[in-house]
Amino acid sequence: MDEKTEELRDIFMDVTDEATVTEQQEETPGSLQSEAEIEERLEALVAEMSDRYDFGTSLSEAELVTVVEGFYDGDSDAEIARRLGDESLGKTVSRARIDLHLVRDDDADAPFDLDDLRNLLDAGASDVDCADELGVSESTVRRYRRVVETQQERRTVNDRYRDEFENLLHDGDLSEQMTTDVHDDGLDDATEGMETNVSF
Repeated sequence: MDEKTEELRDIFMDVTDEATVTEQQEETPGSLQSEAEIEERLEALVAEMSDRYDFGTSLSEAELVTVVEGFYDGDSDAEIARRLGDESLGKTVSRARIDLHLVRDDDADAPFDLDDLRNLLDAGASDVDCADELGVSESTVRRYRRVVETQQERRTVNDRYRDEFENLLHDGDLSEQMTTDVHDDGLDDATEGMETNVSF
């Protein structure tokens, strides 16, 4: 450390009564979790859902966590696919996202009333029967069947998984923001009113 840097360090320590000049702390007091803890909990939730609902996806649990994070970052399915390193995975991401109970508003924009499909499914109608009744293709029925089934799953667990995802990722965002604020504001507060015209 050169003489000027040493002088600045001494001034900082005199003003703040701190033993070190490092503002950023390893941990933030309170209930906020570290990034590693959040990632670990997300992985556990995804694994629990995968076991419970028998996901039909080729994505790994780590990739499913990326889907969750991308969804809450506001990414489209195509953008999440790019995060996964393969732009061709858009449809795979869409199916996985719905399996994870992360339904977007436009997922329910069916060319028929979803209640009609729900009633047919409750009556035990096959995809072929539903397609005939609703005047759409079987692939369209399969697509919206997943949405209907996911909505039912969400109601059954009172949207627990989605709530937990939101809480975890909100904690992560808040923790990051607080760390940034502490880092940015600490030096500002400590040097408020000081002469800042320092010549090197």
